[in-house]
Amino acid sequence: MTILEPEAGAQRPVHKFGGSSLADAACFHRVAGIIRTLQQPDALIVVSAPGKTTNRLIELLSLFASGDTAAPEALAGLHAFQRNLIETSLPAEAAAPLLAALDDDIVTIAQVLEQNRLDEYQRGFIQSFGEVWSSRLLARVLCHQGLAADSLDARRFLRVSGTPVQVQEEMSRRLLADILARHARQMLVVTGFIAADDDGNTRLLGRNGSDFSATLLAALADSSHTTIWSDVPGVFSADPRRIPEAHLLKRLALPEAAELARLGSPVLHSRTLGPVAASRQQLMLRCSYHPDDGHTRIERRPRREQGARIVTAVDDTVLVEMTISDRYQERVDALTDWLTRRELAPLACKRRPERKLWQIAYTREQAEQAFLLLRDHQPAGGFEGLQQREGFSLVALVGKNVTSQAEQCLQFYHALTEQPMEFIQPAKNALSLVGVVRKTALDPLLQRLHQSLFSRPKRVGVLLFGRGNIGQAWLRLYKEQKARLEQELNLRLTLYGVFDSQGAMLASQGLEVDKVLNDFEPHSLVWPDWLENLEEHGFDTMVALDCTASESLVQYYPALVQQHIHLIAANKQAGAASQDYYAALKQTLAEHRVKFLSNATVGAGLPVQSSLHQLRQSGEQIRAISGIFSGSLSWLFQHFDGSQPFSELVQQAWQQGLTEPDPRDDLNGQDVKRKLVILAREAGFDLDPEQVKVASLVPDELAGLDKENALEALHRLDEALAERLAEAQQQGGVLRHVARFHADSGSASVGLEVVPVNHPFVPLRPGDNVFAIETRHYRQNPMVIQGPGAGREVTAAAVQADLWQLLAAL
Repeated sequence: MTILEPEAGAQRPVHKFGGSSLADAACFHRVAGIIRTLQQPDALIVVSAPGKTTNRLIELLSLFASGDTAAPEALAGLHAFQRNLIETSLPAEAAAPLLAALDDDIVTIAQVLEQNRLDEYQRGFIQSFGEVWSSRLLARVLCHQGLAADSLDARRFLRVSGTPVQVQEEMSRRLLADILARHARQMLVVTGFIAADDDGNTRLLGRNGSDFSATLLAALADSSHTTIWSDVPGVFSADPRRIPEAHLLKRLALPEAAELARLGSPVLHSRTLGPVAASRQQLMLRCSYHPDDGHTRIERRPRREQGARIVTAVDDTVLVEMTISDRYQERVDALTDWLTRRELAPLACKRRPERKLWQIAYTREQAEQAFLLLRDHQPAGGFEGLQQREGFSLVALVGKNVTSQAEQCLQFYHALTEQPMEFIQPAKNALSLVGVVRKTALDPLLQRLHQSLFSRPKRVGVLLFGRGNIGQAWLRLYKEQKARLEQELNLRLTLYGVFDSQGAMLASQGLEVDKVLNDFEPHSLVWPDWLENLEEHGFDTMVALDCTASESLVQYYPALVQQHIHLIAANKQAGAASQDYYAALKQTLAEHRVKFLSNATVGAGLPVQSSLHQLRQSGEQIRAISGIFSGSLSWLFQHFDGSQPFSELVQQAWQQGLTEPDPRDDLNGQDVKRKLVILAREAGFDLDPEQVKVASLVPDELAGLDKENALEALHRLDEALAERLAEAQQQGGVLRHVARFHADSGSASVGLEVVPVNHPFVPLRPGDNVFAIETRHYRQNPMVIQGPGAGREVTAAAVQADLWQLLAAL
């Protein structure tokens, strides 16, 4: 399980779990597992009532108020449900105190009900028990799992007054600070939904009050992070139950979130976001059932991009209508504000001056409240003819400045004009475009809107690390292939950043390839501070290409992955790193659903890794891998026939760019070792680099020199290599630099071998690589892949092929 951790220094992070996340014993244990994984010993956990407990309590109140004889049975059923929840969540000894407290609570509820004079405070008192039971039980489950936790009734610190309730922030903050000081380094499981007034009466925070409790608690405790866990991972571009193609929004600006909440989103609620806007906390939405299914982060910073991000709908919409005479028309805005202050902000409003008509759209739940409030206000409000009209649905687009996006507005208008439309109204804040239609089957309309709006080309930002031979070759190839790739894959590619050892150039509008190649003007950067600049890149997808040989860059791969940046590497350091690092990287990639392609690391453009993948997918078992993996060494030993010293051949290969920047990295076998490790791992084996036996061609006296002096001293290779060549010729064979891995024994080796002249590794073109793959069915006659395995152009082409494959998969 992967949990996003708060930043270092976070103060008492808040986590809220709703009723669906606490529906039964299994859910309580799942939630406890999440909390344990967080490793936040001072976390504040806000809980709702378990499952449908609040609904059961409301039903109980209704039955008693009507004198229904089924009321005692309902209370007994509630008691039985809670007892079973405790008994199945805890062993008998740990459950006993909670069962005794529950019995007392049921007696208290019965006594309050028997008074037959249920006022608002008594109703709130009875409804509060759901959260109290949830808080007690989760705290005890956490304790039973070895965590220091205690339950906290929010009525001890959360003070409210008025109707609707208003929070007394200063007093609440002061009371909470005292409690937190006494429970340092201890988790507190806090009741959501409930508060108390100055007289000690229980007050309810209303619809979705537990979410509001969580962000309010975070604001009062000055917490830096709040996570709301529910049965969905966050906000989607549309309701995924209706639009299977809807995608999860990883980031959502706070104004957009507030607008979506105002429009009746079941995931976000307006009151929940108020404390977020007024404090420093970051808000995240996650799924308690599937914590690895992604998340939505609510951010204060507005997006750079404009336009619709979400298609939302309210199936059952009610219009509250009234007529307002001309002299009172100026009161319409004031009346809207008056309703908003009473937590009844309209979903949409439409003024029709020619008919002196004002229409307000509400959900069915809100419409009844608004109608009663307006009815009482009618004499002072200057309106008449108040009525409700049912049978409508609402459809809306939400996004920054969506009302100024001509193309999207036109698409929205055309889609709705095919329906029996009542009106279309742009929001004054430009964050939404709302349409009210006669009630109809909305799914086809939503599907059409979603497809037309979000089938736009995916915006892909590309980061290039390395402007050496391979990087420059790839830049030229990118310039040549960009238009074709965009057209065939419906993409918009942007070269967002280029990094080299001197610094970086970054441009959200894109970098010109010619400028990067010929007039590179980097800005200095501090690692890893530059990673923060990537968080708000604004692209749908980001891909990083590593065309370096840098080991230090590989250490930042996990940080890139955590930002959901896909990786393509010609750099062998990651694929051939220690087994511990490699396993951790693969785990991180899987957890964040990020792709890592590295076909350019072995064989340049040859389909070696892809062939291994295909063999494994077909059910083959890889038995052995062998071959000549270095184009440099292949070239050298194809030409090394004794007619000229070996050192002169090395100098020629280096000058032609056929070797690593330091040719000793080829001659010492380390580059071949990395390739062998990569292929063994791609074949499904855990081969650690330390297990590979390497016979280096570089003598110790040459290995200890710096690069410049080593190039001058290459003649020290000649005598030993001349002897090896003579031995091979005496045996009637030739010298070849061979890598071998045997799956059965797990043995792996790299070094010079004498092979017969008729061996498949002999008749190669200079610079060719050859790979022999033995499997269950390819044992007597191995699968052989042969071709150019070195050079900047073919390696850059392999990087480009990986880029194409990755983008096609996305």
